[in-house]
This record gives sequence, structure tokens and C-alpha cells, in this order.
Amino acid sequence: MVKKRVRDPESLPEAPAASINENEDSGSDDDVDMVNVDFEWFNMKPDVDFHGIKTLLRQLFDVDAQLFDLSALTDLILSQPTIGSTVKVDGEDTDAYAFMTVLNVHEHQQKPIIAGLTNYILEKTRTTPALSSLPSLLSSSSAQVGLILTERLINIPTEVQPPMYTMLMDEVESAVDDKEPYEFTHYLIVSKTYSEVTSSLDQEDAPRTKKNKAGKAKETFYFHPEDEILQRHALGYGGYEYTKDEGDAKADSKRAFQELGIKPQGSVMLVEAAKLEGAVKAVDSYIGGQQ
Repeated sequence: MVKKRVRDPESLPEAPAASINENEDSGSDDDVDMVNVDFEWFNMKPDVDFHGIKTLLRQLFDVDAQLFDLSALTDLILSQPTIGSTVKVDGEDTDAYAFMTVLNVHEHQQKPIIAGLTNYILEKTRTTPALSSLPSLLSSSSAQVGLILTERLINIPTEVQPPMYTMLMDEVESAVDDKEPYEFTHYLIVSKTYSEVTSSLDQEDAPRTKKNKAGKAKETFYFHPEDEILQRHALGYGGYEYTKDEGDAKADSKRAFQELGIKPQGSVMLVEAAKLEGAVKAVDSYIGGQQ
């Protein structure tokens, strides 16, 4: 169930107990073990959450995590403990299984970590037509862009996301009422996707038809299934290869007994603030329809 400290004491709707698949890679439905878990939502707790959030940030940025001072980014996130959430299962004083927060890019633009992260995103998206407005938004004094960072452990279900988004919107609204700098015009959501990579080892002996199939355009898959819905409500979105990308050979090594390897890539979505609530409702409906 949802349990989270909020600015004004009020009852939050209960979230259903979610199931964790403890054997996701088994490949057999008969071998899947499902465990019901009651998740709890908490505000950030600086003296507890540093290592857990830093680990999730490292997962979010994948191989490019080494380009950023994640300790500084984690400290910045924890400096605003009433904005954003962590998800835990064993109480407030344990590591987070998931988190979400938003940072005001304009408010923190002089901080090296935000300046570096902003330049990184601009460089990665400069050839993406759908995000052509991003440079002007980030440099405009009239626009306020909120950078949403969210990640969860691999086997944590998507059901934890809608409550975190709902809480975030409520917290931002309360912060604006308190004259805090969270009156955003747009949200920039950082995420990641992946494509499947055919083994180069298999290609040498593969039939011609299989080689032709491997040459087709790569399909994009989502580490975060909700991203597919959020993109439909976005002003623009795009994907990019990581700077430290180790190539298809590394993806091939991650096949883990599957025919195809997995090659992660970065992703960003630009959502108008007025449309985020509708996007979150669509995500909630989509997730509910899959249960």
C-alpha cells in the first residue's frame, strides 16, 4: 500500500500489491515464481538514500554514467527531500527499489553537474527534429524546464510508476503554492531504450534469409514500458547512442542464452507541463488494462 509523508496530511489512494517475477529470464511459463509485495512510498531521506539513489542513477545513465559526478547529482536530489519519492519494501531506513524526482534546470544551471548534464542532452539531441525547440527552452528566461529523473530495479513492476508521478505533481503544486521554484512550463524526462542485436558469430553460418532479416531496421524496445505511452503525449522525443557505447560486440556478449543480444541507448521525452497529468492518467489506464 502507499505510505508516504506529504506536505499536508491527507489520505493517499491505496496501490494494489504488485507481483515480482523472480525468474524473468527462465523462458518457461511453468518456471515463473511470482511473489506478492507491498510497496511503500517515502520522501527522500538524505541520511539513508544516498547509495540507493546513486546506484539507480548509474543504472539509468548506463555506460555514460561515468561521464557525470553522480555523487553531486545524488546530493542535489536529496537536498529537496519533499520533492519526489522512493519506493521500498522493508521500511523507510532501507535502500530504495525505485525513485523519482524533478530538478529545476534553470534554478541549478550554474551547478557543474546540471550544466554538464544539460550540455550532454543538447549534444545528443541536436540532430533530432522533434526536439529542435529544446535549446531555446533551456536558454529562455520565460520557460522553466523540470528535469525528471526516475529509475527502478529491473524486476520492479511498472505499477509503482503512476503513484510516483501523481505524488510528484501534487508536491510540485504544493511547492508552487509555497513560492518555491517549481512552476514548470515543460518537463524533460530522461530514460533508456534498447534494440536487439543479432550475433555476429551466428551471421557467418546463417542462411541468406536470416542475414537479410538481420539487415532490417532495428526495432526499439522499452526498459520502461510506460515510456511508449508518455511519448504519445510528448511535444517531442528521441533516442541516442551512448558516448561510451561499446558496440554490437558487447551487446552480443549479453545474449544470456538468447538468440539476440541487447544494445541499450539513451532516450529523452519533452512534455508540456499542462499535458503531464493526462499522460500519467493514460499510463495508469494502460498499466491497469494489462493486469
